[in-house]
Amino acid sequence: MEMQIAKAPTDPEKNRPYFYIIKDKEIFTQSDEEGKGVSFLYQSDGRLISSATFTGNVTDEHILKLMETVDGFKELVHSVGVSVEMDDKDKQAEFVFQMYGKEDLYGGGANLICDVSTNSQEERIYMKDIDWTEDDDVPGQIRIHTDAPEQKAFLSVRFFLNDGFEAPPQLEEKPVDTNSKEYKEMIDRSLVNLGNTKRLMDVVSKAKAGEEVHISYIGGSITQGAGATPINTECYAYKSFLGFKKLMGDGDNIHYHKAGVGGTPSELGMLRFDRDVLEDGAVTPDIVVIEFAVNDEGDETKGNCYESLVRRALKLPNNPAVLLMFSVFADDYNLQDRLAPVGFRYDLPMASVKDAVTPQFYDRDNRILTKHQYFYDMFHPTNLGHTIMADTLINIMKLAIEKGADESYDPRFEDAPAIGNTFDDVILVDKKDNINLVQIKEGGFVYTDDVLQSVERDMDLHLTPQLPNNWMYDGGKGSTEPFEMDVECKALVLVMKDSGEVDAATAKVYVDDKFVRDLDPYVNRWCHCNPLIVIDETVTAKHHVKVVVDPDVVRNKFTILGFGLVR
Repeated sequence: MEMQIAKAPTDPEKNRPYFYIIKDKEIFTQSDEEGKGVSFLYQSDGRLISSATFTGNVTDEHILKLMETVDGFKELVHSVGVSVEMDDKDKQAEFVFQMYGKEDLYGGGANLICDVSTNSQEERIYMKDIDWTEDDDVPGQIRIHTDAPEQKAFLSVRFFLNDGFEAPPQLEEKPVDTNSKEYKEMIDRSLVNLGNTKRLMDVVSKAKAGEEVHISYIGGSITQGAGATPINTECYAYKSFLGFKKLMGDGDNIHYHKAGVGGTPSELGMLRFDRDVLEDGAVTPDIVVIEFAVNDEGDETKGNCYESLVRRALKLPNNPAVLLMFSVFADDYNLQDRLAPVGFRYDLPMASVKDAVTPQFYDRDNRILTKHQYFYDMFHPTNLGHTIMADTLINIMKLAIEKGADESYDPRFEDAPAIGNTFDDVILVDKKDNINLVQIKEGGFVYTDDVLQSVERDMDLHLTPQLPNNWMYDGGKGSTEPFEMDVECKALVLVMKDSGEVDAATAKVYVDDKFVRDLDPYVNRWCHCNPLIVIDETVTAKHHVKVVVDPDVVRNKFTILGFGLVR
């Protein structure tokens, strides 16, 4: 009988210092093109460094600097540990950490890939096993793929470090008691202004009388629900809607509308208002919540567009209540100082989640929650963060009900605005709407782009494409002629499609044969709507607008999504 010799186990991996970039983060997969599930966690544009800071407790500037590039990443990271936990512990998920390319943003970089059991067992990806590419540029995005959409999972990712690097101690966090006195005091700090309560209390009375009431939200990615899992029920908009609804009688006559679009400022929000908030006349909102305090760095007018949007909502014939929400980034940034004067000018209710959470982040003795608990990534809240945002709005409604209605409300539109009102009456022009107000010669822009920024609307988990009635130029199909438009206006906003695709072309805008600005989809380099002002004058005049695509064999596609017109 042959003797069996027991195999010795492989040498265990040496204990290496590590830090988390994602720790027990709840994710929710959406349907991909094949009907399976996928969830995206973007790591570019400072997100990875921010996560290492507030999730991994990393303060070493050299380590943070190394994570800016793939070359630095390879110098720092020995291996990546990944664990996934789902209700069904017998499944597999695929983890992909995609590096972005220098020339080919989405196709040129290396991919760190592993299959992970859904029982929270950690798998390791070793950098020595990766096929790195010459095009590798920066760490780009993490994706989790599941066998079906609408799957909830908890993800943890940690970086084990190469020899010579030290990692900080990893923080343990206590659960947040949302019923505590300290939590309520934190929410109380969010109140910037209760404002005139007449319009808000008119809505409460209307709702309690059984009349139809519509509550609408417009803003950026936080209003879209980014960071909330699932995005439709855990976002601050829906949570605050439920709180409002309960305070107003909890009837089925109270309806919810969400119109957030990621990465876009009020410069686009004002153009979307009729289509996305009023839904082309189908909805008359009674409450409008506006959230652009972290997106409006991209507003070229520095607040004029924001105030115009606020005024547009206030001027609706049914006199809706308008509430302003000031969200915050992980670096404590927002534009509250710029935008709050608009709220004070019209005596509006204003809530600042920055005022609520930021001071306590740095109070170690009395801290209620950490940045890791509040932030999903450097830009977006976790489910708990969305709950806190919702509670700041619900707090306003409670205080208004306690106070009762003010006798009257006069926003004095005839008086000077706080910042500007140039775009009060801006009109969206595209192939579908208001095309009769301009004369267009499409030239080579005869196609329609269907690869568009898409978002979850209302309670829908499926994506709705933004500005689908567009003009696309495709040099690969023989387009050569410019887009030309004759228009009578005093202000004009061109909305272009940004893209990271290899074939995304650059273009130039001319007004009355004078060069105005370059249009480069690589400035932002991801698929989204980018509004840019091309005319801004004090009087209405006739203009000839021309968009000329720069000739290039590879970069030969360009899309005009629409125009914002002020006559």
